Amino acid sequence: MTSGLPFDDIRNLISALPAMDTGAATRVGADLSSGGDELGRLGDIGQWFAAVTGRVPARVARPVVALFAATHAFSLKMGVTDPVREARAKVESIAAGAAPVSQLCTSGNLGLNVFDLALDLPVEDFSSGPALDERAAAATMAFGMEAIAAGPDLICLGTVDRASDLSAIALLGAILPPNGSGWSSIGKQERVVVEQALQVHQSHLRDPLEAMRRLGGREIAALAGAILAARAQKIAVILDGLAATAAAAVLYALNRNSLEHCLLANAESDTHRQVSALLGLQPVLSLGNLKSGGVAGALAAGLVRGAGDISVGMAEVNARSRA
Repeated sequence: MTSGLPFDDIRNLISALPAMDTGAATRVGADLSSGGDELGRLGDIGQWFAAVTGRVPARVARPVVALFAATHAFSLKMGVTDPVREARAKVESIAAGAAPVSQLCTSGNLGLNVFDLALDLPVEDFSSGPALDERAAAATMAFGMEAIAAGPDLICLGTVDRASDLSAIALLGAILPPNGSGWSSIGKQERVVVEQALQVHQSHLRDPLEAMRRLGGREIAALAGAILAARAQKIAVILDGLAATAAAAVLYALNRNSLEHCLLANAESDTHRQVSALLGLQPVLSLGNLKSGGVAGALAAGLVRGAGDISVGMAEVNARSRA
């Protein structure tokens, strides 16, 4: 029996989320439609950004991509001989500008931050015991909240690689309604690990935060903290990857209104699409099995910025016509 005390601040935050600004969304919607053009989903995105931020017109001024990196003991079961070295190499590639996301951020004038979540200390194997203890999980969520410290108005949240995807699948299977599709996108060996993890933790999965700390690892905990902090500060969020979706699902399980400030960049598999539908998240892009961390988020940020640019331009046109 756990005390739940380390998560008290998280529960308090998620019970007092700010409302979306429907008035701002309405005003931006009026500007976007005033020219008589049909903008489809792009118009919806512009209104969504206004509703999250309260900004009219819906200009995107400080977009940032934030990626989290961590390691897992279970990676050794998956044939990864040195998960720490592999993760560090990916972090260094991003820092050196050699990764696809680095190039997109440079060309698109996006900020880029990578957060090292104790790479040299893999979390425990979630298939045999809890990945994290309660205090470590709560502290990692708090650390994830630092992703918004630079003051972005749009933040793309993801991981540097897909090391946490198996944890994400187990966590999603634990906290979302069963629909028979949870493991359709993984192989036999991975399925065995997930089944074992759910069996080991089956009596501790009713509380979404408890399920997260047992199954999720540091990336998912940090992502959940960042998503929650962004909502509290009225910052728009783009989710990139399965781990970010699993982190969002934890918050959704606690408060069904907690993801109104989120867009999903891309669904990477049938499982990801089905899970996203349960959460009410429709992918902005259709890029298939994209496994390069941050790329989909950076591309989706361009669409949000484009919708904002149209909003600004149409507001100026309408102001001149009224003068």
